[in-house]
Amino acid sequence: MMGWWKKTDFWIALILAVIGLIGLARGNEVIADPGQDVDPRLAWLYLLAAVIMLINGILSHRQYLRELEAQKAKQANQPTSGQQEATTR
Repeated sequence: MMGWWKKTDFWIALILAVIGLIGLARGNEVIADPGQDVDPRLAWLYLLAAVIMLINGILSHRQYLRELEAQKAKQANQPTSGQQEATTR
């Protein structure tokens, strides 16, 4: 089973949150791209993007867990090679 920490969505969310927090603490000029006009909402946009990526990661991981459970249930319901059903003709 894949752990949640292996999903890229969570790492991207963490990086975006760190950048957003740096922007809030030190100013938007620190996180703006060189040569780009500084948007006064830039740090908040990074934090919003972090929340969106976090939600995406949670939904994606939940879907993965549902599919894993369905696969396990399917395997449990299938007869093994030594327990094949007898057919009558």
